[in-house]
Amino acid sequence: MNTQLKELSSAVKQGLLTRREFVARAAALGVTAAVANSMLTSAAAADGHAKPVAGGTFRIGSSGGESTNTQDPASWASDVPLAIGFFWGEPLVELGEDGALRGLVAESWSGSEDASEWTFTVRQGCTFSTGEQVTAEDVMKTMERHSNEESKSGALGIMTGIKSMRTEGNDFIVTLETGNADLPFLMADYHLIIQPNGGFDDPTAAIGTGAYVMSEYEPGVRAVATRRDDYWGGSQEEVAHYDTIEMIVLNDATARTAALQSGQVDAINRVEPKIAKLLDRAPNLTVKNISGRGHYVFINHVDTAPFDNNDLRLALKYAINRQEMVDKILQGYGGIGNDTPINAAYPLFDDSLPQREFSLEKAAEHYKKSGHDGSPIVLRVADGAFPGAVDAASLFQQSCEAAGIPLEIKREPNDGYWSEVWNVQPFCASYWGGRPVQDQMFATAYLSTADWNDTRWKRDEFDAMLMEARSELDEGKRKEIYAKMSAMLNEEGGVILPMFNDFVDAISNNVQGYVGNPSGPQMYWKSFKYTWKTA
Repeated sequence: MNTQLKELSSAVKQGLLTRREFVARAAALGVTAAVANSMLTSAAAADGHAKPVAGGTFRIGSSGGESTNTQDPASWASDVPLAIGFFWGEPLVELGEDGALRGLVAESWSGSEDASEWTFTVRQGCTFSTGEQVTAEDVMKTMERHSNEESKSGALGIMTGIKSMRTEGNDFIVTLETGNADLPFLMADYHLIIQPNGGFDDPTAAIGTGAYVMSEYEPGVRAVATRRDDYWGGSQEEVAHYDTIEMIVLNDATARTAALQSGQVDAINRVEPKIAKLLDRAPNLTVKNISGRGHYVFINHVDTAPFDNNDLRLALKYAINRQEMVDKILQGYGGIGNDTPINAAYPLFDDSLPQREFSLEKAAEHYKKSGHDGSPIVLRVADGAFPGAVDAASLFQQSCEAAGIPLEIKREPNDGYWSEVWNVQPFCASYWGGRPVQDQMFATAYLSTADWNDTRWKRDEFDAMLMEARSELDEGKRKEIYAKMSAMLNEEGGVILPMFNDFVDAISNNVQGYVGNPSGPQMYWKSFKYTWKTA
């Protein structure tokens, strides 16, 4: 293995391999991202480049924070709370840059031949910030809390299908109603942070197994955390290099960019595509983008008039000019969508679904067929819904007008958007970061019983297909089932999905070790853990 890693490191230095590709290939050899980065930079140090430095403060400026945020993982619905949650907490596993799973609280996992029973072995030496060893019982209690409908957990949908849970020594064992080969990926969900006694005592206590402990927290404003000396994952020279990390909520894109340019923060998320190329030319800054499963959407409740009429939904879908939005809103940092959350980034993607084309004629035809009374169709939007959301809504309104559809835009404040508008109002702008596998994306947002079913899509046939796919171990057959599910959403769903977005970040050039993760911005919110700063 050492020979292979040396060869890969040499390829990076020759420009034949990117840092991200090196980390991905190293992961395939059983090497963690933190160790791979250290190896690569140590090799660079021999050529006179900087090696990892322990110490200092890392400051992130982020959108997606509100005064209503809490530190209960069940409630996290936007970037800031989940990013802060990763400061202090960890799930059983995490999704790496290459799409493979890495163990965190779980040191290993295995499934039965039919994937109906899974065993996760809790890592010995993995402790909470209180110093207590994590137990299999803590893991089971965590899963029980998120399986409880009263918790209103965003993970409720993916917990569906669990028949029973039990512990045996250091093992947490899950038995499913039907097999599910993807269950370990579901355990990477950011809501499933392992907490003492599952969080039943106080889910907002911010006690977890992460590398940092909270020292200051002001919802919607900022959060500060300091490094644990006893972090199970390794010394400060190996991983989680910073002494202190700080999250500063900057929902306004201009303020976020200005803070990075002035040195008030070291990294930001959601760089607006219209300024990304210009910002990348600024001194001492670099723009990083990576494509993945993230998507920007306009969602409507299919159980609420007038959106309970499928012809009206189809009229809106045909009236949206997807290519125009990719060109004008994303500036090329992404691709067109097809009214289903699944794209080629998913392992079992089927490209046979015809792309819905922009057609004012079909939009007008379906609108007339819907019998709508001509009253305003109100679309709620805010700057914080996604970068360029207000401009995207304006483009949508213009094309709807050309088709005779009376779309009205109501601009909402950023603060409170994710608690008072999204998943509450019947038609609004939103975004999804995507999920590593189809099962999790469908179960989180489209299963009838999912708490985050933000289109109110409830179809027995769809639910049955999801369960069928879980128990089907033949990937070809699972692919066919997922294709049918995507086709159902495309034709009848309440999701209008014009574009899949790149995750576009910007960082100061003195931040080293950054490797993009297609699962989300800021290395899927682990930049604080795997980067370091040079002087």
